[in-house]
Amino acid sequence: MIDNSEFNGKVAIVTGGGRGMGAAVVERLGQGGASIVVNDIDFASAEASAQRLRVMGVDVIAVGGDIVSSDDVGSMVRVAMDRFGAIHILINNAGVLRPTAVIDIEEDEWDLVVDVNLKGTYMCSRAVLPTMRDSGWGRIVNFSSTAGKNISTMGGAHYTAAKAGILGFTRHLAKETAEYGITVNAVCPGLIETEMVRTTISPERAKTYADSFPISRLGQPSEVAELVAFLASDRAEYITGASLDINGGDLMI
Repeated sequence: MIDNSEFNGKVAIVTGGGRGMGAAVVERLGQGGASIVVNDIDFASAEASAQRLRVMGVDVIAVGGDIVSSDDVGSMVRVAMDRFGAIHILINNAGVLRPTAVIDIEEDEWDLVVDVNLKGTYMCSRAVLPTMRDSGWGRIVNFSSTAGKNISTMGGAHYTAAKAGILGFTRHLAKETAEYGITVNAVCPGLIETEMVRTTISPERAKTYADSFPISRLGQPSEVAELVAFLASDRAEYITGASLDINGGDLMI
């Protein structure tokens, strides 16, 4: 049962919150009582996600912007501070995936995938640290992937490298921020039933993968959102620098 008051008084930014796992996280934190800033590079998607929460009575705003733009990230944080006065939770969910083989990856594609997944995580984290330190409480949850611990099921080497980098960044930032009451953790989803999966691989290929998992199905965005909500809560106050798998048993380490 969801505790409708677990995040009362907390303000959360969710990047890439317009669709997929990000939209599920937005909904879950809103159900728990948080005020939400929904970020997406596609403002229409962010606004649609925010509108679903407004119907539920959640205090929410949508902010378009590119997380690898220092101007856009700075504007997002200023909007959040002007509206809510603090930022307690950051969910670094935004990401992009390309399935290109190394021999065919052009430099601009490498930069895009690494920048959005890894640099964006760094930029948004850095931007919220001052207000979290002032509050003496913060939760940063970074989206890595099974790819960060093994190799990507669907993406190329740039995606694998970026997701592995997120795990290293998570550990390092956790060490730096623990004294300020801030925890930093990562989630590592496997194959989750999202728009990204549906537009990257065929239904037949997705079924083949799912049938090979010990839990023989794709994961659901809502299941990932539950794990994120746990890490963002007081229940996880003694967990930091960790990476938590949610992959149906596809990778067990």
